[in-house]
Amino acid sequence: MNILIAEDEQDIRELLELHLNKEGYNVFQAEDGFQAVKIFEKNEIDLAILDVMMPKIDGFKVVRRIRESSEIPVIFLTAKGEDTDKILGLGLGADDYIVKPFSPIEVIARVQAQLRRYYKYTNGNMKSKLEVGDLMLDKESCVVYKNDVVLELNPKEYKILEFLMENPGKVYTKKQLYEAVWEEPYYGDDNTIMVHISHIREKVEQDPKTPNYIKTIRGIGYKMDKV
Repeated sequence: MNILIAEDEQDIRELLELHLNKEGYNVFQAEDGFQAVKIFEKNEIDLAILDVMMPKIDGFKVVRRIRESSEIPVIFLTAKGEDTDKILGLGLGADDYIVKPFSPIEVIARVQAQLRRYYKYTNGNMKSKLEVGDLMLDKESCVVYKNDVVLELNPKEYKILEFLMENPGKVYTKKQLYEAVWEEPYYGDDNTIMVHISHIREKVEQDPKTPNYIKTIRGIGYKMDKV
């Protein structure tokens, strides 16, 4: 899951990212409110941790922007402990409020609680339909469409494509792809992933030699471009 941390103090951002990474979360950092809004608009964010007092756009305005299109959990993180700020933040749509100084363990616990509550409320599922460009993947029926035409994918091809489409723009190594799809340790068999990626491209790309969807990141792995 993707966590957005918007906080103007670099030490706090890096401390939180360190602890969140240990729990398996992917972290996006923003040093001001303007950057936070841009990251939110360009990525699939599952939860946001916002400092109230930030340069350019404060946390209150950021949560307003988030609530225009999303109901993801939002946790305010601030040095201010006045009841008026807490009431205002919760009134604007924040789900929780943590006052500095804080324990990273406490923040992790709050993050996990909010995500459990949110995904239980939304039937415990991520989006049942993923869309990238002309591709649409229906997770309930396990079918992929391109321009409303069904694509014939084998189970491993489908799982690789689903994994990439869930986080467009994020780069995955061959190891990450293999272990996520095959659910077993990766022993450096690059050919297996390369062959499957090649077969997927033949089915989803207009020109597999110059792909628009699945891009190769030299020396690292692959990503699903946002197109």
